[in-house]
Amino acid sequence: MLTIVIPETEEFDPRTNTFYLRKEQVLSMEHSLVSISKWEAKWKKPFLSKASKSAEETLDYLRCMTITPNVDPGVYLRITPSIMRKINDYISDPMTATTFSEDPNQKKNREIVTSEIIYYWMVALQIPFECQKWHLNRLLALIRVVNIKNNPGKKMSCGEIMKRNSALNAARRKASGSRG
Repeated sequence: MLTIVIPETEEFDPRTNTFYLRKEQVLSMEHSLVSISKWEAKWKKPFLSKASKSAEETLDYLRCMTITPNVDPGVYLRITPSIMRKINDYISDPMTATTFSEDPNQKKNREIVTSEIIYYWMVALQIPFECQKWHLNRLLALIRVVNIKNNPGKKMSCGEIMKRNSALNAARRKASGSRG
């Protein structure tokens, strides 16, 4: 969870020709599958796409991330660039110590990933629904780990094993200066 503080500000209302004080607001936010589901339900497009989001879509995602109740919608307009950097850092944080090595021979998945696809993965891999509230990057790492553990690498054919053993034996003979 991320907690941000929107500082107190003094604003001018030209209609009444008066200044007024906007109180400090503390927001608790979660970048989770639940947040993405809410956003996709409203905007009817995949959140995880590479397409850029408008300022309105971005602010709306911040609203979807907010778990603090009864927040004045105008508070999101007071988010400063430094607070936005903090939010973006939180969103991009892997939230796990697990790392993956990329296989250059593995084909990239071009599937459009929506919240329903991620829910499908959770069901197919028997990941409990309570994980939908985890930080999204941590949930995706868990999905990837479970998928890897459930699908160990493909087995080599007899020909591939013989070829590999022959190459290993040749390397050992060369290293030891032996002929057999």
